[in-house]
Amino acid sequence: MNLENHILNSIRTPCYLCSEELLQKNLKLLDYVQKESGAKIILALKGFAMWSTFDLVSKYLHGCTASGLHEARLAYEEFKKEVHTYSPAFKDEEIDEIAKISNCIVFNSPNQLLKYAKRVKKVNHSLSISLRINPEFSASPQEIYNPCGIYSRLGTTIDNFDEAVLEHIDGLNFHALCEQGADELEEVLKAFESKFAKYLKNLKYVNFGGGHHITKEGYDIKKLIRLIKTFKDKYGVEVYLEPGEAVAWETGILISSVLDIVDNGMKIAILDTSAEAHMPDTLAMPYRAEVENASFANDKKYTYRLAGNTCLAGDIMGDYSFDKPLEIGDKVVFLDQIHYTFVKNTTFNGIKLPALAILSKDKKVNIIRNFGYEEYRDRLS
Repeated sequence: MNLENHILNSIRTPCYLCSEELLQKNLKLLDYVQKESGAKIILALKGFAMWSTFDLVSKYLHGCTASGLHEARLAYEEFKKEVHTYSPAFKDEEIDEIAKISNCIVFNSPNQLLKYAKRVKKVNHSLSISLRINPEFSASPQEIYNPCGIYSRLGTTIDNFDEAVLEHIDGLNFHALCEQGADELEEVLKAFESKFAKYLKNLKYVNFGGGHHITKEGYDIKKLIRLIKTFKDKYGVEVYLEPGEAVAWETGILISSVLDIVDNGMKIAILDTSAEAHMPDTLAMPYRAEVENASFANDKKYTYRLAGNTCLAGDIMGDYSFDKPLEIGDKVVFLDQIHYTFVKNTTFNGIKLPALAILSKDKKVNIIRNFGYEEYRDRLS
């Protein structure tokens, strides 16, 4: 995202800025996959929940997948299309409200499904029910994101599958990918079919989950379409995909400012943002965020460690080099910071949450929301 200097300098930091043009580009590609394959794609709110963009997103995608009551309410109230709700375990006091506002409930275990199936159908007669299964195969690059790892709590393995669920379910769900391609999906499908194909005869749909890196450059779109069409034809079911990251991939930035520069063996630029609070996946994944006009340490003339403004010693984005020396007040722009960022933000240390903004197609910055003390206070008691 190339911003003219006068636009960049007008933005008060920290601020997430989502490009409407880039978001629509991703959506058009996802819609192409839908039209060519016959699959339905729904937005995973856990990865991208900027509901001020839902008027645009809902023009292309069929609905949302939610991870519990609050995400389900957001999908129901703001997206206004299909709502698929999954949780590792549902709470008794929430299940009725979830059933009212959902089109599909996905249970994690036969135990929970058999406990609630009749109850949720009484609440919502048109509700469909699905069971998340664990195909026991994943090529996830990080164990923390591997839903099929050893001792995983996510999904039902074939050894724990209870055929008593078959009279209640309309579909099956699996989720085994993390930022991966069609080759990995093909391997997951082989594992899934080898274990669960015998149960697909009377089902209406199978949900292939998320983690499909469809909008990343180089993704094999043709293979994905072929895999979906082959599966649909073979089993006579609808196919759903529920990406989150792929919807918002490379659609926006996090803009920060240099507050101070200190030297303790190397120059350290302290920013008004935080890896811990505002870019949590850079520490959890971990991965190195790209910075506009910067490279790796010592590649360019001036090297700095970029650090957050909290008391956590490890609140560090990494070491970067620049063509020109940084100065206090300079803007530092972190690229691709719209997915899995503000959905996971915290107010650790009472640090201010970044503003949320949208860059319109005519290059105007619209500040959607600013945050202040109240967001910190109201989370506490």
